[in-house]
Amino acid sequence: MQNVFLVGLMGAGKTTIGRLLARKLGMRFVDSDHEIETRTGATIPWIFEIEGEASFRRREADVIRELCGQEGIVLATGGGAILNPDSRALLRERGTVIYLRASIPSILARTSHDKNRPLLQTADPRRKLEELMAQREPLYLEMAHLVVDTGRPNVQSMVQIIINQLDALACQAAPNCTTQAEPSMNEQTNILLNVDLGERSYPIAIGPAVLDDTALLARHAGSHKVAIVTNTTVAPLYLERLAAPLKAAGKDVIAIVLEDGEEHKHWGSLMRIFDALLENKFDRKSTLIALGGGVIGDLTGYAAASYMRGIDFIQVPTTLLAQVDSSVGGKTGINHPLGKNMIGAFYQPKAVLADTSTLQTLPQRELAAGLAEVIKYGPIIDEAFFEWTEAHIDKLVARDKATLAYAIARSCEIKADVVRQDEREGGLRAILNFGHTFGHAIEAGMGYGAWLHGEAVGCGMVMAADLSHRLGFIDRATVDRIRTLVEAAGLPVKAPDLGAERWLELMEVDKKNEGGAIKFILLKPLGTAIVTSAPQDALLATIAACVE
Repeated sequence: MQNVFLVGLMGAGKTTIGRLLARKLGMRFVDSDHEIETRTGATIPWIFEIEGEASFRRREADVIRELCGQEGIVLATGGGAILNPDSRALLRERGTVIYLRASIPSILARTSHDKNRPLLQTADPRRKLEELMAQREPLYLEMAHLVVDTGRPNVQSMVQIIINQLDALACQAAPNCTTQAEPSMNEQTNILLNVDLGERSYPIAIGPAVLDDTALLARHAGSHKVAIVTNTTVAPLYLERLAAPLKAAGKDVIAIVLEDGEEHKHWGSLMRIFDALLENKFDRKSTLIALGGGVIGDLTGYAAASYMRGIDFIQVPTTLLAQVDSSVGGKTGINHPLGKNMIGAFYQPKAVLADTSTLQTLPQRELAAGLAEVIKYGPIIDEAFFEWTEAHIDKLVARDKATLAYAIARSCEIKADVVRQDEREGGLRAILNFGHTFGHAIEAGMGYGAWLHGEAVGCGMVMAADLSHRLGFIDRATVDRIRTLVEAAGLPVKAPDLGAERWLELMEVDKKNEGGAIKFILLKPLGTAIVTSAPQDALLATIAACVE
């Protein structure tokens, strides 16, 4: 290891983490901004004000070039250092690049009183950060060997994660090393996020070889008895790949293979899981593994929450929809003929292990359904991500690996942050159901399985946007943008004609409803969501306008 280079937005923790990391590794710590100030005798804000940003970037590139010629350093770079292509190439060539990833709310909290951030001295620092994130994050991800989420409150634990991953990378390069690396987003990049829920916190590992990382799986499936719950579609593809190393490690592994499809997310399938666990004498220290899409994840999670009043389970999502949404957050349950997901529990997994290589075998219709859950995050909470999704939808549909990697990581980060703030959907978390009130009605009205969940949600988002416009919350152009994006993803934008009375009846059976009033997630404006009811005339107008 020649050097370690930390990149990321301002306020991501590069200096704090870098100092401790250097101490642990026995290396020298350098901060490029501090180096520039030492050499010039001027502060960064002064250089920006007097010389301008272009001059500062030239100084920064000179310092990066010189420092890259040294060895044995941990370098915290400025947030914009990677804008220079020569600097990016040097950093990549001369050391291990680690992207310290932080959410915008976290950065704002850390920098709110810091006057030494010239780019944030604006009337709207949040908006500025969103612009910087949209511009710079693809570059960070492109050049990074490792990506580490800095949402953990404990700096020591973050540094230990980095050291573990550096060891794994070094082992990968060693010809006789048997320890496997943590999952990576491509050959070079690891993504490790964290859902911060105190004692119930758990990691999300995202990468193209998670199913091959026996050490990673064994760490989380620590019990002797393990049941892998999957379906008839996924089992031939991945069941043995997951089960074999667990058996080789001496674990007692059974497989529970259910029928595939939303129409099988019912009490009968749940009973089949319980039957198998009881017949094989599974106890409180046993572990369930959900190998499949959202249906398998929800069923397995509910079984884990209920069996002996709660046993461990691990999510191994194999569809895009599950990787970006249903596997994260602890919502589990089954459908009832009168309503979707009306029976269930909040129950968090021990870990989410998302192998992105499974997306290459996903049918195009299933991929499109997953894109609906990617699309939803931008309109409700992150307008910059919505704009990025608009710009990259063709690459997402074409399964470009780097583009999918960013979409999955950003979606998981947004959801993890929302779940951290509102685990049991007492308020904020409800916004994640954008499009779902209409979507669930479509699924129930057409019969579960006729429309995929993501297809119904995609159409539901168009309807929710239309209703938002009718209530004066967004303009017509925004509705058109959402419809265009949903359609470009390969999703339906026209709803089935169930009849107005049936539409209302189905939407009245929804978990968000209070006092008989139908609740919707609406946009006010784009990038912000509210939970509200709507006048019946506006609702009926939306239904009439959006059905075929």
